[in-house]
Amino acid sequence: MKQIALYGKGGIGKSTTSANLSAALTDKGLDILQIGCDPKRDSTRMLLNGRWIPTVLDTIRNRDISDIKAEEVVFRGYGNVRCVEAGGPEPGVGCAGRGIIATFQLLEKLGALHGDVIVYDVLGDVVCGGFAMPMRDGYAQEVYLVTSGEFMSLYAANNIAKAVARLSRRANNKCLLGGVICNSANINGEEELVREFAERINSHMICHIPREKIVHISEVNKKTVIEYAPESEQAAVYRVLADKIYGNQNLGTPSPLEMDELEELALKFA
Repeated sequence: MKQIALYGKGGIGKSTTSANLSAALTDKGLDILQIGCDPKRDSTRMLLNGRWIPTVLDTIRNRDISDIKAEEVVFRGYGNVRCVEAGGPEPGVGCAGRGIIATFQLLEKLGALHGDVIVYDVLGDVVCGGFAMPMRDGYAQEVYLVTSGEFMSLYAANNIAKAVARLSRRANNKCLLGGVICNSANINGEEELVREFAERINSHMICHIPREKIVHISEVNKKTVIEYAPESEQAAVYRVLADKIYGNQNLGTPSPLEMDELEELALKFA
């Protein structure tokens, strides 16, 4: 079983990338589980034709965990992808990471953490507490950084690389960096910038995803690009990403940049 986590700055396109990745993988005949680890609970919507599914945290809030059945928190989407949303507390109340912790505990109890590939879609602005759990507690064995060429996106990716590097010092560490995904923001020199960033943190750019209108059109129609426009060039890019991630053996411990190095790199391509 391959367990991967996509981390990146909020709004960078992790959920779009994750959903299309899962759709492309299930089209290969693989058993896929996608877990949305963001309080926005929107990771799996495009796999479910826009449906907002009940979150794990909402489900267990007023229930005895022993009474909950798998079908109450695990829902079938496109290509039979199994979809789960961790959820979070009401705004301004409690810890958002608690939903992730509760989700893993419940899915383990239900025996639902299985498949050929598990895709964790994780908020990456903060890599503490529950948000670090997928990589900290041995669930995600490969981390992929989703970033554009924007400075704050690279900054968030670099912070996540710091977390992976720190966890690598643990004796029982199972988590390594699988690569960097460039989700384009149409910035001049962006692909070269992200490629150099990946190399300088001791990794590689695994795929460049262009910014195309078909992504927005597909989402307005409540579908992934893979489902809505399977013959499009963008769908082909997501299939390449799926092939590269599924066959990736180039894993390692990152060497994150210091702030002045990151600023120097960004300035080089400005």
